[in-house]
Amino acid sequence: MRKTLFAWIGAISTVGFFACQQNVKRETASRPNIVMILCDDLGYGDVGFNGATDIRTPVLDQLAAGGVRFSSAYVPHPFCGPSRAGMMTGRYPHTIGAQFNLPPNTARLDEGITREEVFISKVLQASGYHTGIVGKWHLGAAASYHPNQRGFDEFYGFLGGGHKYFPEEYLSKYDEQHGSGDGAVWDYLRPLEYNGHEVRDTAYLTDALSHQAVDFISRAAQLDNPFFLYLAYNAPHVPLEAKAEDLALFAEIENPDRRTYAAMVYAVDRGVEEVVNALKAAGEYDNTLIVFLSDNGGNTDHGANNGALREGKGSTYEGGYRVPMFWHWPNQIQAHEACEYTVSALDFYPTFAALAEAEIPSGKLLDGQNVWPAVVGQEDFRAEAPLYVMRHRDGYSDVGVRQGQWKAVKAHQQSWQLFDVNQDIGERKDLRQQHPAQLSAMVDSAEKWSETHVQPLWFHSQETADRWHVDGMPRFEETFQSSIGQ
Repeated sequence: MRKTLFAWIGAISTVGFFACQQNVKRETASRPNIVMILCDDLGYGDVGFNGATDIRTPVLDQLAAGGVRFSSAYVPHPFCGPSRAGMMTGRYPHTIGAQFNLPPNTARLDEGITREEVFISKVLQASGYHTGIVGKWHLGAAASYHPNQRGFDEFYGFLGGGHKYFPEEYLSKYDEQHGSGDGAVWDYLRPLEYNGHEVRDTAYLTDALSHQAVDFISRAAQLDNPFFLYLAYNAPHVPLEAKAEDLALFAEIENPDRRTYAAMVYAVDRGVEEVVNALKAAGEYDNTLIVFLSDNGGNTDHGANNGALREGKGSTYEGGYRVPMFWHWPNQIQAHEACEYTVSALDFYPTFAALAEAEIPSGKLLDGQNVWPAVVGQEDFRAEAPLYVMRHRDGYSDVGVRQGQWKAVKAHQQSWQLFDVNQDIGERKDLRQQHPAQLSAMVDSAEKWSETHVQPLWFHSQETADRWHVDGMPRFEETFQSSIGQ
């Protein structure tokens, strides 16, 4: 049986929301607990509340049905590390040098997001919240970039970009390599940790993280102040590894990758049920804001399904960074139909700070907005304000701009394209010839945004770094050529 954390320590009437929400509660409540649940590489179409039929997610679906389900939700980047950097800092990752994933075995490298950037966890901690992260970090493994140095009272999980799921496998391999004196053991094999101390949890990884989230909630609920829990599941990121009992529930899925992927998502749903039950048992459910999303689009090469969206993880088409998302808070939000107006994970920072009545440091730059006034029906907050995304490749960059109904895209060294994503979510009908002025204005806007970017502070491999410099990147003069002809 797995020890509890303490035992282990001992051993060592309203206006419609976004024109569609009519039932937001107005009563004043105490500062909410905030539980942000993040999946890794979860596809837009891989939850029931977004139309999945072969993957069952009953708990997530029930929460989504009882809160705000966003059908046009975005993250700051189409792959993992930069996306998480954006969520934690409230900044586009390109503006802080975080355009690439950190390289493996970062604990041996002094690399991470500059300490001048104050994370949302630090802001909440300073306002009296008890803060914890359970799961994946991937924002710096060296001591100065550790979660405990970025505003988290508690960290239980792993520091790298991914992990294997079965401890009987990864721990034995770790012991073999570590015992041989190899200090550069692959991140995916390292034991989990609690606040810098090794933990040998014997549970399947998703279950271990769910159990720890429950433990954190149970203890934090005994404190006088509210809590912030960032529950960052590794699932359904590769390697595709699922428990036999979960796999048995999806025997009807013939494709083995899809079947394993489905079982991994179901394990997350099962864990979220444990979290919900813990909140209810502690009497904290009604005053807890639960935010659920994925860090980027699904990896369609490894079992994911992004529904009607074009492409997937890594892409500046919708499938790369438009993600499943809902907010649930019984004290403040009642059930309603899905809302189609755009929301970004960049908005979390100012919104969470406002709900927590927390002070954002003077001079802190933010690229998102406090969207809570819109949630209570006071305004259509984003209207025509654009959302940007950029992914650097070898010698060129892909770009996406979402503005109202419009989406401008430059991808794979092709010409700029324009889509009406309200009518064409799959980005199939290019309208650039019909609306050249609209496209030109959006490209000009993205070019101006690119002027705020800085050179990357790190690259995920030496080969990528070498190519960046040899190719003279970022070469924006090529990216933002004529919006019609190039």
